[in-house]
Amino acid sequence: MRTETKIYYIDLVFYNIILKAYCILELKAGPLTHQDIGQLDMYVRVFEDLKKIPGDNPTIGIILCTDKDETLVKYSVLEENRQLFASRYRLVLPSEDELSRQIEIEKELLHRARDY
Repeated sequence: MRTETKIYYIDLVFYNIILKAYCILELKAGPLTHQDIGQLDMYVRVFEDLKKIPGDNPTIGIILCTDKDETLVKYSVLEENRQLFASRYRLVLPSEDELSRQIEIEKELLHRARDY
């Protein structure tokens, strides 16, 4: 991606014709950092300014990382921005029991968030 002063290298960029939106993916080999969030936020803002055309929906930014600190997410732009997301990935598929446990954890987090 080229701006007025510099060239940036985004990991993956897609255009979803159904959503009518650009989707930027950043792949991180380690845990989520505030630098990663700032980088993705800047990429999304540049695409909104330089690439998006009338009729396009807002650009979506996704960070895939090995671990996600919920406190970092809570106090970053990820909490307020509906177009930026961070998610963990695994190098191996989880077992059925692990998936069931993770679903229950996510359900509990959603329940707490609604009650807050």
